[in-house]
Amino acid sequence: MVSEHHLSERRACRLVGLSRDSYRHPPQADQATLDLHEKIVEIAHVRRRFGYRRIHDLLRPQFPGVNHKRVYRLYRQANLAVRRRKKSKRPVNERMPLQLARTVNEVWSMDFVSDSLSGGRRLKYLTVADDFSHESVDIVVDFGISGEYVTRVLDRAALFRGYPQVVRTDNGPEFTSRAFMAWAQAHGIRHILIQPGRPMQNGYIESFNGKFRDEHLNECWFQTLHQARLAAAAWRTDYNEVRPHSSLGRMPPARFAELHRQRAGDAAQLPSTPNTID
Repeated sequence: MVSEHHLSERRACRLVGLSRDSYRHPPQADQATLDLHEKIVEIAHVRRRFGYRRIHDLLRPQFPGVNHKRVYRLYRQANLAVRRRKKSKRPVNERMPLQLARTVNEVWSMDFVSDSLSGGRRLKYLTVADDFSHESVDIVVDFGISGEYVTRVLDRAALFRGYPQVVRTDNGPEFTSRAFMAWAQAHGIRHILIQPGRPMQNGYIESFNGKFRDEHLNECWFQTLHQARLAAAAWRTDYNEVRPHSSLGRMPPARFAELHRQRAGDAAQLPSTPNTID
């Protein structure tokens, strides 16, 4: 009104219901808001597939008491919204429900992910995840991984975590080989093979591999196998110990597993009450 219609400042402010002091002194963000805005932008550029809720989870240790609505407002002001991926239409198929795990180390799911070096040589990733805690048990990368290679990886993981009760895999040759079948039988582990062409029967590891591709493989380009191994180990540590998981009360998987083990230990130490009548 002032610049285009040449009204006086007093009349223009009266028409829009704005005080002249507010017009002359626009609100300025304080230093705490500027620091919060800068941190939101920094996290969003590093973790490109994170929305404002996961960014809010990562901000809470450094900015205690920060409201998620405030994070959302600054997130939108910076135009950081994650673009939704277009989903291809698929025919509706019958889905087999997954048997829910009730404790850590009850069920491990595993699968393979493919990638390549900058020179074109193919890489093969073996990903292993705990169905209950959603922890990444291990991520191994090599030029080739056989069934015997898989058993060595699982034996190494079992040194620190113990052996699972059940393993769930697809029908790949590595998981149907004599070496793998003999390993499962020797350790008394039940081996669940999903139906061919039904990847959602192994939905936990499929979801994990989707995150691994989006947040790691699609963002990195490696020249050597050693670089790929170091990067996969760093991503796994971040996933287990830093990255919040929405289905775990918005806490990292390692923290969730630790709390579960503590509760299970406390419950085991409680004295049993005899069911007798005097």
